[in-house]
Amino acid sequence: MPNVLVVDPDATRAAAVVQALEHAGQTPRAVPDAKAAISRLQSELYDLVVAHPSSSADGQLGSLLADLVARSADLPVVVLVEREDEAATADALRAGATDVLTLPISAEEVAFVASKALSAAATGAAKPPRAARHASTLLGESEGMRKLRDLIKRTAAGTATTLIRGETGTGKELVARAVHAQSPRKDRPFVKIDCASLPDTLLESELFGYERGAFTGAVSRKAGRVELADRGTLFLDEIGEITPVLQAKLLRLLQDREFERLGSRTTQRIDVRFVLATHRDLDAMVENGTFRHDLFQRFNVVTLWIPPLRARRDDIELLAREFTQRFAAENGKRGLELTAEAVRALRSQRWPGNVRQLENFIERLVVLSEGNAITPADVEREFVQKPEFQTQRTDGGFATLTEQDGGAPQELAEAVRKAEKAALLAALKRSDGNRSVAARVLGVSRATLYNKLKELGIEPPQ
Repeated sequence: MPNVLVVDPDATRAAAVVQALEHAGQTPRAVPDAKAAISRLQSELYDLVVAHPSSSADGQLGSLLADLVARSADLPVVVLVEREDEAATADALRAGATDVLTLPISAEEVAFVASKALSAAATGAAKPPRAARHASTLLGESEGMRKLRDLIKRTAAGTATTLIRGETGTGKELVARAVHAQSPRKDRPFVKIDCASLPDTLLESELFGYERGAFTGAVSRKAGRVELADRGTLFLDEIGEITPVLQAKLLRLLQDREFERLGSRTTQRIDVRFVLATHRDLDAMVENGTFRHDLFQRFNVVTLWIPPLRARRDDIELLAREFTQRFAAENGKRGLELTAEAVRALRSQRWPGNVRQLENFIERLVVLSEGNAITPADVEREFVQKPEFQTQRTDGGFATLTEQDGGAPQELAEAVRKAEKAALLAALKRSDGNRSVAARVLGVSRATLYNKLKELGIEPPQ
């Protein structure tokens, strides 16, 4: 059963949430504030956090989410808000919350929202951390990055639907946020939805909202992301993942700026600037009939291509030094330096995972560093020890597996399983059982780590 951490200083309210989660088949545990929550997250495995804004030190939602994200960037967080308070809902989603639960709570709604958040986390387990931790991914003085920044500036001034394209890990969400931040709508909401993380039925309710009684779990009216983004920007990430049924509904939204909440016959008009992103080859998808031609033409007005890291090698040093400085400060290692020789070692790598892979790798180097400088020996050691999980794509598909100890070649699946188990055990040992650190050591998300621990039957040290 999924483990859920409830963070709320109000013991009565927390008890009600815990009871509803238990009724929904979850395993909840309550703590009174963000400090206690962070302590729990460092030593225990949780699949979801349900938190009230008052649990942060200053009572502010932004600082609460920042505290939680700093420790567990890919852990879904559901925020408790007062019923019908759409402003608070919008604030929570803009701050990085996965979803909201309205107060006073309903057991049905708790079950629905918790299930939806857990489903999104499982489907999007390999997604990058929230944009708050990626503030530097647009750094770069290469020609490609200078051109991209110029295009962002010119695109932001208009209102045209914008499509962001590029490989996984290049920073598409950051580009979307930059378009919004430089636009006339910068003081209005920026609302994101990940189209790859939810099945069609849930994605539709998230987009368009719903009326009370529209389906099981809809115990009150709830505004969708489209409505919350009114007069602002709606960022639809991984647009290439939506099914033909939802493609038709999205076409109407983009074309007429009209929609209905689920369970309602009232048509609403909205004023939204649409920014979409994908790593998919949409041209090929249109050719083979898996993506609507008319929808593609509708949003393919202005396209921003993000260059892969291998096409901007001159930026690797700038990025690596920025990441080193940031993670050193976060981990209490101010003054830690990246030597010139280490930079050369980093530049020699291909980085198929782009900036995100480089960022994760630097964080691992910083976390495991023992001296006051990161050397090429440190870089090479971590490259050699870094495993390639089946959940990670490599340039050549599966990594080459060699015969060990002179024995006969093993079957691929079994060899991979043994290698993964050895890597997980080594990472847990090096991190003293801290799962968050172990995930960073391995260069994977917490969700991927947890899934592998369960799959391989590994019980981490307590």
